[in-house]
Amino acid sequence: MGNHIYTIGREFGSGGYEVGRMLAERLGIKLYDKELLAQAAKSSGFCKEIFENHDEKPTSSFLYSLVMDTYSGGSYSSAPFLDMPLNHKVFLAQFDTIKKIAEQESCVIVGRCADYALADNPDCLNIFVHAEMEDRISWISKRKDLTENKARDLIQKTDKQRASYYNYYTCKKWGDSRSYDLCLNTSKISKEACVDMILEFRNRMNKNK
Repeated sequence: MGNHIYTIGREFGSGGYEVGRMLAERLGIKLYDKELLAQAAKSSGFCKEIFENHDEKPTSSFLYSLVMDTYSGGSYSSAPFLDMPLNHKVFLAQFDTIKKIAEQESCVIVGRCADYALADNPDCLNIFVHAEMEDRISWISKRKDLTENKARDLIQKTDKQRASYYNYYTCKKWGDSRSYDLCLNTSKISKEACVDMILEFRNRMNKNK
C-alpha cells in the first residue's frame, strides 16, 4: 500500500485549514500549505517571494491546455518553459513538487490544486470543507477583528480568487461535490467530527480495494 495522501479544498472561514491541521496531528504526518511553496521555490530555483505573491492567484491569459502541452515531465530548463508566463511557471513548479511529496510520504496538503495534481494517485483522498455563510462571517469577523460586512466582503473575495485559480488550472469546478471524494459541512458537525469522518472514509476506502 502506498502513502496516504489527504488533499483539502476549503471555503474561506469554514475551518478547512484547522481540519487539515487536526488530521495531520492525529495521524502524525506533515501538513503542507505555505511550507509547500518554500519547497517548490527551493526545488525550482525561484525565490520564495515570487511564489508567495502568486499563491492561489487566478490567471487571466493562456488556456490551461496550452500550459500542460508545454509542461514536459517537470523539466524547467527547456525553451518552452523559459518562455512561459511567470504564473504558469509557479503553478507547474508546485504541481511537480506536490507529486514528488506524495511519492515520498503520507501527508495532508491544503489547497494548491493538489487533488488535480494527484488525480492518478489511488491513495489520495480529496476533501472539500465548507460551512454556512453566517458561521463563516462570525468566525472571520472575530478572528480578524472585522465588521460583519467587511468579513463578508473578504470571504467573497477570497472564495472568488480560489475558485478562479482552481477552475482555470484544473478544468473542474471549485466546490462542486463531483470534484472531490468527500464534502464536509462544519456548520453541521465539529472539526473534530470531520477528522473522524475522514479517517472512517479512509478505512472504508482501504477495505474496498
